[in-house]
Amino acid sequence: MQFYEFEGLIANEEASKENDDLRMMYQRARKIAQKSESFNKNLQKKAVFFVSDISKGLATIGIFCRESFAPDKHIAPFLKAIGLELKDTHMDETTFGAANRMLHYAERNAYISSEDEILERFDLHRLGMRCSGSVDFGENLIDEGVNKDIYKDTERFLAKDSLIPELDRIYAEGPKTNAKGHPVHYIVQTDERETRKGMYKLLLQALYENGRLRNRRYCFIDFSPDDRFSRIVYDDLYKSNIGGTIIVRYFANDDTENEYASSNRDIIERLCEMMKKYRNQVLTVFCLPRECTSTKKIFYENLGSVSFVELKEEFASGERAKDFLKMLAKDNGVRTDKRLFEKLDNDEGYLAPELHDIFDEWYNRKLKTDIYPQYKEIETVKREVIKTVPKGSAYDELMEMVGLDEAKKLINQALNYYKAQRIFAEKGMKPDRPAMHMVFTGNPGTAKTTVARLFARIMKENNLLSKGNIIEVGRGDLVGKYVGWTAPAIQKKFREAKGGVLFIDEAYSLVDDRNGSFGDEAINTIVQEMENHRDDVVVIFAGYPDKMDEFLQKNPGLWSRIAFHVPFSDYDTENLCDIADLIATQKGLKLSKDARNKLVGIFDIAKTEKDFGNGRYVRNIIEKAKMTRATRLLDMDFDSIGKEDVVTICAEDIEMPAKPKQEKRRIGF
Repeated sequence: MQFYEFEGLIANEEASKENDDLRMMYQRARKIAQKSESFNKNLQKKAVFFVSDISKGLATIGIFCRESFAPDKHIAPFLKAIGLELKDTHMDETTFGAANRMLHYAERNAYISSEDEILERFDLHRLGMRCSGSVDFGENLIDEGVNKDIYKDTERFLAKDSLIPELDRIYAEGPKTNAKGHPVHYIVQTDERETRKGMYKLLLQALYENGRLRNRRYCFIDFSPDDRFSRIVYDDLYKSNIGGTIIVRYFANDDTENEYASSNRDIIERLCEMMKKYRNQVLTVFCLPRECTSTKKIFYENLGSVSFVELKEEFASGERAKDFLKMLAKDNGVRTDKRLFEKLDNDEGYLAPELHDIFDEWYNRKLKTDIYPQYKEIETVKREVIKTVPKGSAYDELMEMVGLDEAKKLINQALNYYKAQRIFAEKGMKPDRPAMHMVFTGNPGTAKTTVARLFARIMKENNLLSKGNIIEVGRGDLVGKYVGWTAPAIQKKFREAKGGVLFIDEAYSLVDDRNGSFGDEAINTIVQEMENHRDDVVVIFAGYPDKMDEFLQKNPGLWSRIAFHVPFSDYDTENLCDIADLIATQKGLKLSKDARNKLVGIFDIAKTEKDFGNGRYVRNIIEKAKMTRATRLLDMDFDSIGKEDVVTICAEDIEMPAKPKQEKRRIGF
């Protein structure tokens, strides 16, 4: 199929008159429509000519025609048939999309009775503007005119070893205008968009100039392993490109093939089936990733006896890499210097995108330091981003807490990971969101719950979680009373935690001494929901170190989905004193020197006791000291009490807390 747009200035006075009578304009349009229809019937579905618009002394005519039809020989008879005389005319090949729009305007202006009828005549109705579910494709036209530098341009894509021999074959003989069919089709392999586009545009221009392509139009369409498409619509797309080219850009590599193995093979079979059907009428260029050995093998298995020329971007090293950088510098009107070549390793090969990155970094620095030195001191945006510190009160609160080195390290690693993805995206770092599920292990009072709450807030304040809420649950919240109740209960909690953190306290209690169906159902459901919500829920399991290790060893599926294991160590005496200082400061109080010395002795003894409460133990001491201090102050002479006395906790205010009765342990303090 070929599509043309014909334009000209109206020469005959009658047709060029402006008329405000809409009824008269409509009648004239219908007459043109009737005459056009009569003319087109004589063409026997080889072509359709139609007026799209006549306004302001300019007429626009659209043409749909089969490959072997010569529209320039029929335009004059068409104009005569409809009674239209034009001057200063010109005809251009155009895309189906542009021709379809002309057809739409023709119906709206009453120059045709039905655009759908014309589209159906050429099996194009499923590609038209009104077709729901039609295949999504793009179009373009091959540049006209001989490119004198076509061989030189191969250097821009570092593909001369494969591209130049094919250009030699294309230019080896003059065009064979009577020959039909394509001796070969093409596979272009590269990961870089501009390189891919440049290679196939260069190739198509050479083929068109030498008569190997009948028209300038080419369509490009994208596919991935999990895509679905209609064979009928895809067949129509090929029919619409008879005499031209279809560029099939297939985005799958050997990594994705394992995940989508069956669908990958299925879609390739469909693509190859259509390509073989139209092999002599439509040129096909398959564009694949540079490294896709397994995927390409599937293509070849399904292409049978079709011959392909492979065009693959190459690595450049040594002088060739330097010449490429010099070419880029020349294109930008600057002279090279030794700094441009400093990052080149003579023993390493570089692809074109990598050399572009090296040049761009050098050129940006050169613009700011040499060409416009007045901007030398201005920081780059990326450097400013690197300098930024995590924001939010929750981060500050966590950093002020005593100890917790592993937890702080984890938070900073997570924040830096996402910052690095933003900063280094243009240098090739691919965006990725790893699973952030965690295990917090530690004895009571080591701040596991507190850190989990702060973690949720920090992730929200730094845009790593959408909500930053935390849902805290235990066995009673997850395990149902009856068979079948557990899974819905767990799924509900995951939904509540979406965009935030699900904190599962003493997770091993789900199966402790309960190895039956309830515990199994709970763990299996949790594992499944962790996978389903890996992008929008962070699950944190918390508990005692020995029990948590035993629990995870029993559940390898759970273990494999946990990215971070964060130990919360018991605090030493100095840490406990620092915690006491911090708690007192948060309450607007301070410890006297004697009070702190007394705490050292108390903590040295308390640490040796079973079920020592760490931070919770310290909090209890300070809370008790506040009350004792109040009694002491009331016993003093009011007039003799100063502000310093009111805000100071003295040694006499501190008492050894009574050993608490046995109760269920709670995480955090």
